[in-house]
Formats: sequence, structure tokens, C-alpha cells
Amino acid sequence: MNNVVVHLQPAFILQHRKYRETSLIIDVLTKEFGLVSILARSVRKRKSKLAGLLLPFTALKISYIGKNDLKILTHAELDSLNFSLKGLSLYCGFYVNELVSLLLQKFDPYPEIYALYFRCLLLLNDVSINVEETLRFFELDLIECLGYGVELSYDNHKSAVVTPHAKYLFRGELGMVEHINGYITGGTLLALEARSTLNIQALNEAKQLMRKVIDFQLEGRKLKSRLVLAKIIKQL
Repeated sequence: MNNVVVHLQPAFILQHRKYRETSLIIDVLTKEFGLVSILARSVRKRKSKLAGLLLPFTALKISYIGKNDLKILTHAELDSLNFSLKGLSLYCGFYVNELVSLLLQKFDPYPEIYALYFRCLLLLNDVSINVEETLRFFELDLIECLGYGVELSYDNHKSAVVTPHAKYLFRGELGMVEHINGYITGGTLLALEARSTLNIQALNEAKQLMRKVIDFQLEGRKLKSRLVLAKIIKQL
């Protein structure tokens, strides 16, 4: 593998874990190179200038090198915009980070997903925005960008457009199917398709649907942040 040298790449840290006594391994979403794992040496030392920068939801420009899958951080600086997520929005942000980390393949360029992620943070940073609606639309857009989008307005089993008052459920490769025990109405599916404002009923239905869709894509992998987020929302 050729030595990779990247300078001042826009990036967000999705996850980090301790490495040895003073270092971190960080998983970052970059604008041009997708998901990359990077070793940040000695950043946990008290005198490290980077320790306060390498945090989730901080817009960075990073430089790194390396021949192997694990790259070496050589520089990091703040980008022009920073986010300060608090309360429920903070937990939603951790959920989004874990979801992106699990669904993306490393080193595949996803500039459209970087833009989608950036927009999601902007919305979560706005206290006037409905965070659950933001999450549902982000999940839908993320799945579509990865090429696994669901035909929300079409019943593949009946080969017919969904009707607003009928009930549907999601069945893996088949997609949306009308069913007497369905958990989402055609009206909610059409609202999701149009990215229209969702009322309380539609939000509850959309949450059930997207849980099924995401679990299908994760193929048994678990989202640790989902349980924490669910508990926080119940307390509100």
C-alpha cells in the first residue's frame, strides 16, 4: 500500500478510544475520504495542545499520513464552525455518530454523507428543531445515500402505490407491505417520503419503521447508544 499523505481535510470525530498510556485511536468522518481510523500520539499528555480539540461534534481540519489502515495524525486545527450540543441533542449526536460508524465502509468516499452529517449537527444545534424528526429524516437520507433506500410510497407485494389510511410493515428485501397488523400508516409513509412535518402519531410510527430498517442493515450488530437515547426520551 502506498504511503498516504492528507493535508487539512475537513473532518468530524465520531468515536475515540484510549491507546496505551498517552494516545488515542479516533474514528473520523472526512469530507473526501470517508471513514478513517487515526492514531493520535501522546494527545492525552497534560501539555498536549490537541487534547481539547479531538472531541466529538467539533469541526476540524486534520492532516495525517500512513501506509496501513491505521493512519497517524500529524496536525489538527479548528474549522470555521463549531457545535455545542446539549441535553437530548447531545445524546442524539452520539447515536448519529455510532450509526455512521457502523454503516459506512472505511476509506470509501461519501461527500454527500459528510454534507448530510454536517446538516444534521446544524439542526441538532438548533433548540427550536424537533430532534426526533431530525433523526428520522437523517436515518432515511443516510440509508438512501448508501444505496439501501426503501420505497416508502410503494407496496412491492401488491405492486401498488400506498394508500394513506392503510397499514404497512417493513419486510427486508421486499420493502413496504400492506398488513392488517401493520405499525405505520400510508399517510406517515407519504409524509416521510416528502420529508413533511410529522405529528406525534407519525413520529411514533416512523420510529418503529426506521428501527426495523436500520436493524435489517446492521445485520445483528447492536447500537449501544439506542438504549441510552430511548431512556432519555422517556424521561422527557
